[in-house]
Amino acid sequence: MSDGSTPRRKPSAADRTVEGPVLSSALAALLDEVHAHAGAVYLLAPGRPVLEMAVMAGLPRTFAAPWERIGLNAPFPLAHAVRDRQLVWIGGEEEMARRYPRTSVVVPYPFAMAALPLVTGQTVHGAVFVLWPASHPPELSAWERTRLTASCDRLARQLEQAAAENRPVRPGPDLLALPSADEAAGVPDPAEAARLVARLPYGLIALDPHGRVSCANPAAAELIGLPMDKLLGAPLWTSVPWLNDPVYEERYRAALVSQRVISFVALRPPGHWLSFRMYPSTTGLSVRISRTRTEEEEPSRDAPEPGAQRTGLMTISHVLNLAGGLTEAVSVQDVVRLIADEIAPAVGSQALMVLGSQSGRLHVLGHRGYQDPRVVEMFDGIPLSAPTPGSHALTKGVPAFFGSRQQLERLYPGCLALPDGFAAWAYLPLIASGRPVGVCVLCYAEPHHFSANERAVLTSLGGLMAQALERARLYDAKHRLAHGLQQALLPHSLPRLPGFDAAGRYLPATQHMEIGGDFYDLVATPPTAAAVIGDVQGHNVTAAGLMGQLRTAVRAYTTVGQEPGEVMRSTNRLLMDLGVELFASCLYLRLDPASRSAVMSRAGHPPPLLRLPDGRMRVLDLAGGPLLGIDAAAAYTTTRIGLAPGSVLLLYTDGLVESPGTDIEDAVAALGRRLGEVGDAPPDELADLLVQRCMEARERVDDVALLLLRMRGDG
Repeated sequence: MSDGSTPRRKPSAADRTVEGPVLSSALAALLDEVHAHAGAVYLLAPGRPVLEMAVMAGLPRTFAAPWERIGLNAPFPLAHAVRDRQLVWIGGEEEMARRYPRTSVVVPYPFAMAALPLVTGQTVHGAVFVLWPASHPPELSAWERTRLTASCDRLARQLEQAAAENRPVRPGPDLLALPSADEAAGVPDPAEAARLVARLPYGLIALDPHGRVSCANPAAAELIGLPMDKLLGAPLWTSVPWLNDPVYEERYRAALVSQRVISFVALRPPGHWLSFRMYPSTTGLSVRISRTRTEEEEPSRDAPEPGAQRTGLMTISHVLNLAGGLTEAVSVQDVVRLIADEIAPAVGSQALMVLGSQSGRLHVLGHRGYQDPRVVEMFDGIPLSAPTPGSHALTKGVPAFFGSRQQLERLYPGCLALPDGFAAWAYLPLIASGRPVGVCVLCYAEPHHFSANERAVLTSLGGLMAQALERARLYDAKHRLAHGLQQALLPHSLPRLPGFDAAGRYLPATQHMEIGGDFYDLVATPPTAAAVIGDVQGHNVTAAGLMGQLRTAVRAYTTVGQEPGEVMRSTNRLLMDLGVELFASCLYLRLDPASRSAVMSRAGHPPPLLRLPDGRMRVLDLAGGPLLGIDAAAAYTTTRIGLAPGSVLLLYTDGLVESPGTDIEDAVAALGRRLGEVGDAPPDELADLLVQRCMEARERVDDVALLLLRMRGDG
């Protein structure tokens, strides 16, 4: 400790910070260079996968309120640019709607956008986005790309140097109104300009980028019905009661973002319709107000009904953006992941925990951000009757906000035993369909003041999270049921066959109930064996149940010694007798290791592939019969093929080769080439390699079954 006698040292370079104007100046120069009208610089939050807005230019920061903080996993162009370390270009509103539908819901305006990472080597410092008016061409030109990349590289190097010298980077002042050369040229005498505007018979109003009235002529005050002193200096939407509606404010936002002329019609009580036409620039908007041609003219489809409910636009923007993500969440872990990646960063939370209730106790459904997992374990199993904020929020259905540890300790002294390391908490009860389904706990590293507006937003989000969580828990229950049924119907293990090594794989579809009718089986009937693979139409419990019946039937017919063609005919008649009106494809093989051959019968199934010992491939396009379940009198021919030691037979269902926009013959040929390349691998490893593409696919519209048979040399 100092005794006060140590002289104060001079500040060193390491004590300096990178002043905010550096970011503001860099952003302004970038926008000017590529002729963009708005943009923002984000910095990566220390120790967290979150981008935080440091400075914005050209538009009010409130326009980007849903994206003040962006998780790196969020479906947003800026996060995408950082994840892929490359420029992301959005050429217009249609492309935004296609690639980022949730963002498009919040900003459904025509504009062009580029998002770039601020990266040096493998280090991410932040990101930048830039907006152009709707008039920008749909493609980014080469010179724009070059200038954007060079400017971002230059700024990234500045940030890297600041980090190396331990100089923290401070957010800079926003640049709301970018100067326009066109507006500055030929400015008339102010007094003469005022007289010119005052003589006009229609209303003229100047709005700054925040929507505040900076100038108005007498005709505008008369048309609106307010004295001039009530208009000047106030946002138009709050000073004029009948314009205080999000729909009208939305028109102003659309004009500023797209830099397009926007018009709308509004009703001035009791029955006068006024036409508003907004002319935007980077410094604000000019608004022309006039009466409609007839008092009976209908309002535009953008005008709200008189007396419609009015609410804060930015609250709607937040909820629209985050609600879109919650509707996409499928499982409970999807809900937890989305809350952690998007909602928590948006509200400034550093950690979260989602609790559910079962058998009168709280249970942890998921968490993120806790340094010590043992702290989370202390919440698991707490009785709902215990005096804790989580149990009270769940049982009473009332949110609780604690801005400091002192507030929490005053009401819940027992929480002293939970050293979670945080300083503020929001406990949000998750109520869906009138009943509690859980609690979301948001944690803050520093003391946090929860304003009335923030509490309202968090409470609203709690309702949306509750609905998503209820859907997810129902989905998880159905998924467990479907998965258990599927596993019960498929073989748990494959028997060891004389003369053959075998491997099988099954992948459920990622849509529907993740249950389907694909199946495979091996039946040992020494000294021979039988193999079967099939696909029952549909992806539901009916298809899975029928698949189980067919698999059992094939086993029974095989065990009593029926030949391959007769097994197929018997199975076909069974399916017809069941009267389920479902079809099935099937491929059946009788394997004879002594003669090193196989007898096959096919019912509308994809052709098997044969890899010869020297690596050459054959597609066994065998003769056969129609799908099972179509014709009770159908006959199924058989084909005998030879199998040399080292040969590999690949049986599969169409889910392995079919994909939208791909020719089935090309897909089978590609599968054959893949088998030829990796066919020397052991059967289990080979099976994994062949289904790898399907496993990595984000969406599988069909389930996949695969059965591999390799002829051993000891057969």
